[in-house]
Amino acid sequence: MAHLSRPWAFIVISLFSLAVYADDLTPVSTTLPKQSSIAQTLSLSGSLTAEKRALLSPRVDGLVAEVLVDAGSEVKKGQVLLKLDPAISRQQYAQSQAATAEAKAARDEAARLVKEAERLRKQNYISESEMANRLSNLALSEATLVAMQAAQRSSLEQLRRHELPAPFSGVISAKMTEAGEWINRGTAVLELVATDLVRLDVKVPQERFSDIDKNSPVEVLPDVYPGQRLPAKINAIVPVSDPQARAFLVRVVVDATDISLLPGTSATAVIGLKGKAGQKLIVPRDALLLHPDGGYSLFIVDNGVAKRRQVSIGQQSQDGVSITSGLQLNEHVVIRGNEVLREDQAVTIVNE
Repeated sequence: MAHLSRPWAFIVISLFSLAVYADDLTPVSTTLPKQSSIAQTLSLSGSLTAEKRALLSPRVDGLVAEVLVDAGSEVKKGQVLLKLDPAISRQQYAQSQAATAEAKAARDEAARLVKEAERLRKQNYISESEMANRLSNLALSEATLVAMQAAQRSSLEQLRRHELPAPFSGVISAKMTEAGEWINRGTAVLELVATDLVRLDVKVPQERFSDIDKNSPVEVLPDVYPGQRLPAKINAIVPVSDPQARAFLVRVVVDATDISLLPGTSATAVIGLKGKAGQKLIVPRDALLLHPDGGYSLFIVDNGVAKRRQVSIGQQSQDGVSITSGLQLNEHVVIRGNEVLREDQAVTIVNE
C-alpha cells in the first residue's frame, strides 16, 4: 500500500490527537454565584431541652402492682405506664354496682305500685292519701337510683385511676419506683420527655439585642450529628439581661421531624443578624466539598481548567450556602462532576 504523503500524515495525526484530547476532558456543570443581603451570622452554643417534660405521679395512693416501662422506653399518648393494685377499689366498684341494681329494683317496684294505685283509684278502691304516698315513694326511689348511679361512676373512675397513662408521646427518661412499693399522690414515679419538638436556649451578648428578632433566620447544628444543619425559628426573646453575663436569653425551636434529637445534648445555633454589611455570595450545596478537618473547598473553571478554592462558609438556606471568603462573583463554580476533579484538570462544561 502506498505511503501517505507527509502533509496528509500530519493532518491525520493532528485530528487523532484532538479526538484523544477531547475524550480526556472531564464533563462538569457550572453556575455563577448569587448575591445575598444577609449581613453576618452569630454562632452560639447551648443545650437541647425537650419542649415537653413531665414528672408523672399516680392519681391515687396505692401499692405498685406493675411498672410497664423502663428508662429509654418510647411511649404513645394514652399508653398505660404503671398499674397499682386495684383489689380494694375493684371490690368497692362491685359494691356500687350491687347498690345500683338494688336501687333500680326498688324504683321499678315503686313505679309498679303507682300504676296499680292509679288503676285502683279510678275504681275508688284506695284513698287519695295512699295514692300520694305511693307517688312519694316513687320519687324517693328515683332519687336514690340517681345517687347510686353517680356513686357507681365515681367508683369506676377511682378504679381506672389505678392505671397511669402517658399524657403525651415521648421517651421515659427516668424510672423512680418498682413493683411492691407504696406510693402516694404527688410522688414522682416516672419522667417523660417529648422528642418531637426540642428547643435550644442560648445566651446572646447584650450588644446584639438590636440585631435579632423573631424573624431572624436560624439554623441549628447538633453536635451528635456532625454536618447536619436543621431549620429552626426563634420562639422567644427574653429581654431581661443577665447582669453577670451581660447577655439575654433567646429560645430557638428546632424542626426535628426528619431526625431524632436527644434532649441534654449540645448544639450550636447560627443566627442571621440584621445590618448593612456587604452582600455575600451564595452557591448550591452540591458545589461544596467537605474536608476531614471540617473545612470546605470548591472548584471553579478557569479557561477550561479546574481550580480548587478554599472557602469559608456562613449560613445555609433554601437558596444555598453563603460564602464569606475565597470566591469571586464572576467565577464559574462546578456543581456537578466535582467529586472526581483534581487541581488543574482539563474539563468541558456541559450545562443543560
